[in-house]
Amino acid sequence: MSQFSSYNFNGQKALVRVDFNVPLNEQFEITDDTRMRAAIPTIQKILKDGGAVILMSHLGRPKEGPTDKYSLKHLVNHLQSLLGGVNVKFATDCTGEPATAAASDLKPGEVLLLENLRFHKQEEKGDRDFAQQLSTLGDVYVNDAFGTAHRAHASTAIVAEFFPADKRMFGLLMEAEVNNAEKVLHNAEKPFTAILGGAKVSDKILIIENLMERANNIIIGGGMAYTFFKAMGHEIGSSLCEPDKLDLATALIEKAKSKGVNLLLPVDSVAADKFAADANTQVVDNTNIPAGWMGLDIGPKSVAAFSDVIAHSKTILWNGPMGVFEMEAFQAGTKAVAEAIVAATAKGAFSLVGGGDSVAAVNKFGFAEKVSYVSTGGGAMLEYFEGKTLPGIAAIKG
Repeated sequence: MSQFSSYNFNGQKALVRVDFNVPLNEQFEITDDTRMRAAIPTIQKILKDGGAVILMSHLGRPKEGPTDKYSLKHLVNHLQSLLGGVNVKFATDCTGEPATAAASDLKPGEVLLLENLRFHKQEEKGDRDFAQQLSTLGDVYVNDAFGTAHRAHASTAIVAEFFPADKRMFGLLMEAEVNNAEKVLHNAEKPFTAILGGAKVSDKILIIENLMERANNIIIGGGMAYTFFKAMGHEIGSSLCEPDKLDLATALIEKAKSKGVNLLLPVDSVAADKFAADANTQVVDNTNIPAGWMGLDIGPKSVAAFSDVIAHSKTILWNGPMGVFEMEAFQAGTKAVAEAIVAATAKGAFSLVGGGDSVAAVNKFGFAEKVSYVSTGGGAMLEYFEGKTLPGIAAIKG
């Protein structure tokens, strides 16, 4: 693979896989352009070199072929403004005559956006013929879509095969994602603390097991904590629980002990009498949550214990909120953990935040600029930290 930063794109047409899977409202207006903004430096570098850019992406999950609702044409005007007024051309298909004609007419300094890849079933099937058709559009292949790196789709994993090793590379975003993830997974400065939240233990089993080999501390928060307390024989009221995962929770507690990993569970919760923003609340001990009450955030003692561990950490990975932070009554725990990560980062720790909800939380509290790195790839980052090989990464590295 070539290094993107040192590659000269002068006179080259770069076929760039981006992740422009952004949310649109009923009026087809973009409600969060984070993923588009993340790809701009890569596009600008190619244009600055004197190259042309052909962008391909998916949007949503169109089931029945082309639908207006999932057309990338809705993104053209906003992309132009993000690129400071560079004219963005649009091809009404990603392969066939519309794409071929538009790509061959493209001049250095110009940008072409292809129509939604998923309008073709072959994209998600990883079809070789479809990937080969895409590959004919450009001279160089750049994968800058970390968010889809875990999918073996035509545009992320297969198309790279049709370019020689020196003509396929990661874009700046993908390079940063891979470097930061590798830093945490393989070169973490100790003490290394992983903070895992979210609703279900089942979603995080593999990441917990993989991190047991690497982390000094694993902090558990969110709904999945109650499955652990239930497994220990405690009363958890009507808190979230996965009854079929009790043995697993017990095994994870034992495994942490045998590995000498400090597994921290929240000792108290902010509990509510119903799942609602206006519920009655009380702070409860997690070994004895009253019947009819459910834990919806970590309590003050847990905040203090978690913050202390975070303060003494040199590497921090955060994936998943501590509670239902979308509701103001239950956001204190997630916000306090975010503040502790920010404080540790300011003292020199390296902090990586990834996974949709954690990213939403740091953005909501205005901390995105105060942690070391915020990952754009939710599912991809999760699979990376589970120790899996991501097809989109393997295809470039060869």
